[in-house]
Amino acid sequence: MPIRGMMHRIALYHLETLLWIARLGTFHAAAARLNTTQPTISARMRELEGQLGYPLFQREGRRMLLTARARQLVQDCEPIWVQLERALDSTHRAGSVRIGTGEIAAATCLPGFLASLEQDFPGVTMDVSIELTAHLIEHLLSAVSDLVFLAGPVAAPGLKVASIGAVKLVWLGSPSTAACMSDRVPVWSLPRHSPLHRIMLETLAEKGLEPAIVHRCNNVRTLIDTVAAGQGIALLPQPMVAEAMAQGVLVEVWPAPERDILFQVAMRAGESDPLIVDLFNRAQALQIAAE
Repeated sequence: MPIRGMMHRIALYHLETLLWIARLGTFHAAAARLNTTQPTISARMRELEGQLGYPLFQREGRRMLLTARARQLVQDCEPIWVQLERALDSTHRAGSVRIGTGEIAAATCLPGFLASLEQDFPGVTMDVSIELTAHLIEHLLSAVSDLVFLAGPVAAPGLKVASIGAVKLVWLGSPSTAACMSDRVPVWSLPRHSPLHRIMLETLAEKGLEPAIVHRCNNVRTLIDTVAAGQGIALLPQPMVAEAMAQGVLVEVWPAPERDILFQVAMRAGESDPLIVDLFNRAQALQIAAE
């Protein structure tokens, strides 16, 4: 005798067939939908009834109707089957995407990009982390991140990179700092390995200046607040300081450098996940305006 509580040995095609009969109303319609024959449908239902131990259909005239227990089985299995269909559908985009970004990209192009993903890929969850460029590259190559937005130019083996525009840079200080500028004024910048730090040093060299001291901070927002408080000057991304400049909290202390800071999106060169590749291709269409 069968052991009570033992799970019935029911194949997925048994339940699929029953659900399509319930959806379409007849064995004939289910056979057409599943690309098989009506006798095959009938045989599947006899097998399913044998496994379950109770009838699924009752004849009423020329029609085969679901029994009460069969209707309950359909009701219980339908939502599970829908989830299974979604999981097995190769066109369905679902999963968790780990996105790394620098602060400047996070304040410019990233919000619109995330909004478009939420609308077009409702099954995708996004895990966003904000890092400096060197860490973004390291995390991408080590598969900690799937897609990164970073300040460039970056050319590293193992990465596929696309340019998404550039951001204008401006030399700023507080009004009080600007009023008493000298070559002794402290300069604030991101850490040495950041593209912003490199451009800062290059523009100072072009002016024939060598700052007495360069303070470093790994957070652009903190740099902005520090400079606004009169603690020195900094080369800062224009989009992140536009409001402070409009309010007079920050003012230009030197002419803006001729070079902008380039931004790129990157993924691993050998990436095979179609979702990540699709998102990378979408990200290439982004454009950060220089001004």
